[in-house]
Amino acid sequence: MSLLKLKPACKDYIWGGRRLADEYGISFDGDVLAEAWELSCHPDGPCVIMNGPDAGMTLADYVERYGQDVLGNHCRRFRDFPILVKFIDARQNLSIQVHPGNRFALKNEHQYGKTEMWYVMDAGEDAFLYYGFKKEISLEEFEQRIREDTLLDVLNAVPVQKGDVLFIESGTIHAIGANILIAEIQQNSNVTYRVYDYGRVGKDGKKRDLHIEKALAVTNRVPIIRSGRSYPHVADCDYFTVDKLNLDGNIMRSVRGVVTGDSFISILMLDGQGRITCGEESVTYQKGDSIMLTAGSGSYTIEGSCDALITSIRDKAGMVRIGIDIGGRFTKVGLVDEDQTFAAYREIPFDPSTDAETSVRAAAQTALQLLEENHIDMDRCAGVGAGIAGIVDTENGIVMYSNNIGWKEVPVRQILSEIFPLPIHVANNADCAVLGEMAAGAAKGCSDVLMLTVGRGVGSGYVHKGQLFDGAEFGHMVIVEDGRKCTCGRNGCLEAYVSVPALRAETEEKLGKAMEWEELFALANEGNFAAASLAGQYIRRLSTGVVNLVNILHPELVVIGGNLAVSGETWLEPLTREVRPKLFGGRHAHIPEIRAGLLGRKAGTLGAANL
Repeated sequence: MSLLKLKPACKDYIWGGRRLADEYGISFDGDVLAEAWELSCHPDGPCVIMNGPDAGMTLADYVERYGQDVLGNHCRRFRDFPILVKFIDARQNLSIQVHPGNRFALKNEHQYGKTEMWYVMDAGEDAFLYYGFKKEISLEEFEQRIREDTLLDVLNAVPVQKGDVLFIESGTIHAIGANILIAEIQQNSNVTYRVYDYGRVGKDGKKRDLHIEKALAVTNRVPIIRSGRSYPHVADCDYFTVDKLNLDGNIMRSVRGVVTGDSFISILMLDGQGRITCGEESVTYQKGDSIMLTAGSGSYTIEGSCDALITSIRDKAGMVRIGIDIGGRFTKVGLVDEDQTFAAYREIPFDPSTDAETSVRAAAQTALQLLEENHIDMDRCAGVGAGIAGIVDTENGIVMYSNNIGWKEVPVRQILSEIFPLPIHVANNADCAVLGEMAAGAAKGCSDVLMLTVGRGVGSGYVHKGQLFDGAEFGHMVIVEDGRKCTCGRNGCLEAYVSVPALRAETEEKLGKAMEWEELFALANEGNFAAASLAGQYIRRLSTGVVNLVNILHPELVVIGGNLAVSGETWLEPLTREVRPKLFGGRHAHIPEIRAGLLGRKAGTLGAANL
């Protein structure tokens, strides 16, 4: 049996209406039918097979009996049945809620997270739904508005009409408004974190629970831009692909398709009536019906009139990106997946005396080794990003000049393109570092970030309103007129005073031993007056650079990365204390938070993979 007509599981949530029963023919004896789970193996509401020898069996039991082959090859990457398809009748406003992503949900709820799409089947006059925020808000404001019941003031209300489609990624705050009928295709999950519910009470007479702490942990607090990226599909992501079918019963009276062994298909009938035939099997359909064709069913025909959503599972994009960071003492190479985690990571020593092409090829060979060791084919690589210390022509992928590693006019993209048949992007490695910290580090969730990477030199990256300011070299601002000679050839640069070589030289001169931050600050904390004086001087010089940049750029956050970030507990508080009174406007102005980078030496590699 490969053609399955399904009976939905019904839900009588308090905000629902009666349209699914009255207009869509869904059998239900209660007063309120809020949701009909039309294709579901979820334990909270499995649907039931209505036809053939397996009639009366739940779809979950059917899959267990006949095995994963009925779902198809593309579903083998899922632990459970991949999707859940619903009709939703919102007579009243649904609660304001957010769904977690897979990682958080699996860790905390022992089931997958939820990304979903909505197709608006019908909507009343002036109907709207909530979709993300009007503006970016801080975590503190988000929590305060939840607790003070003012959250609606900052939510994005979107007017909708029949035929509208919205794609709701996990982490997006959302809610369906009153008088809207929705077809929803989602990940197979029932995890929802409620943050506002209009003061309603449940069947037990008590206010329904809010899930504030978990919502704070998973919500994307920036505006969501609606995109047509799924074209020509209604929706397309790693979890489902949805297409629209219309037969008018006159000019277009039938359509043929093929179900391969790659994926089953779900056919959700929004309107119409007719017949579906697959081989020797045949079922009639009408408005509100749900039909599943198992993987490998072969040719099928739909006849009659219909307005339908057809859902399948495509091969996982599952791409990895190669990130390379060259500079400092090590070349860092990583394979980064779509969750911004490293599938593999390796460091190899970097010798600036080695010629540039040899160094680039060594990094490329390391990446190839990681791919081979982790059994990742080249066609699963989306591209290569390389971050290099110095001035980079990003358009042509050429490192024009790097004072710290001695490179001039090195065609990095050209060298890498001889090894990788992939898109290749090249940028300054400090620019990459700020992208890395924004993707998965200290600056995650921020859109205006200044970053200084302190190591062999002082690199800098700046992102304004989500856009990278390409090629900033803030480490070469002059902070001491006619000061020390910098490797760039000028005198008095920030880098000449706060880089690793600068600190080692000064401690050797004044304390008789070359030291880095940890040792110097430890000695200062032990009461050594000379060390304390030198540590204080170091903080003041670094603060001068930070203050200059904040007064010019006004970022929402300053991140200090590189080697210095490792010892953040020793310098972060004194640096913050030194910076605040020097900022223009003082307490009347916005004072950005200063944070130590969280990703350490991996920041540039992760950011390069995101180029």
